[in-house]
Amino acid sequence: MTSRRGLLRAAVAGSATAGSLLVSGSVFPATAAPAGPRPPAAEEAGDRPTTPEQALRRLTEGNRRWRAYRQQHPDESPAVRSRLARGQHPFAIVLGCVDSRVPPELVFDQGLGDLLTVRSAGEVLDEAVLGSVAYGVLELHIPLVLVLGHQSCGAVGAAVHADETGERLPAHIQYLADQIRPSIDRGAHGEARVAATIDAHARRTRERLAAEPDLAGAVAAGRLAVVAARYDLRDQRVRILTS
Repeated sequence: MTSRRGLLRAAVAGSATAGSLLVSGSVFPATAAPAGPRPPAAEEAGDRPTTPEQALRRLTEGNRRWRAYRQQHPDESPAVRSRLARGQHPFAIVLGCVDSRVPPELVFDQGLGDLLTVRSAGEVLDEAVLGSVAYGVLELHIPLVLVLGHQSCGAVGAAVHADETGERLPAHIQYLADQIRPSIDRGAHGEARVAATIDAHARRTRERLAAEPDLAGAVAAGRLAVVAARYDLRDQRVRILTS
């Protein structure tokens, strides 16, 4: 138990490093200079963030473009497609929900080879998800894992409803509800409970990932940050969940 607490402390430290890029620790920065188009030469050379701070900044810039309807749709050129046939070097892992309204490449305005995306309903962890994330960190040396919850998550809503009513869901969906149940915020009610649980579940998933033995060493060394965030459907903004 003591060693696990130590891993969790290391995870918090790693997340705080990436969180230092945020304004008030809650929203992707709104005051940073707008990102211009990347030079073709840099694109073709495989210009990629190599630190958690750089990776989070790149996502920040992309989300700003997305919500301003100024998408660049980067890294789709013939040169990039040719280069990617020889190998991949994504700069961030986004663990998101399967919801069709929250595709990470669009939300962060990224292109081919930029993100390693892992999606499961409600960002639920299982061995396949854990293995996918670990592959990105250990084999591709990705410096950032971002757990992306979202407004009006159906999986979280189903878990809250089943918990309140005692209703059994179809087998595989019940598995999702069982995994989300520990995150249910019982201090809130109605829609507020669902909203609070979405945030709590993203934070809990962040903590579980950062405490995984395959990832905790990289977090402690500062090579990896694990960050939780929420995407709001109404304004298309990604907000970091720091506490």
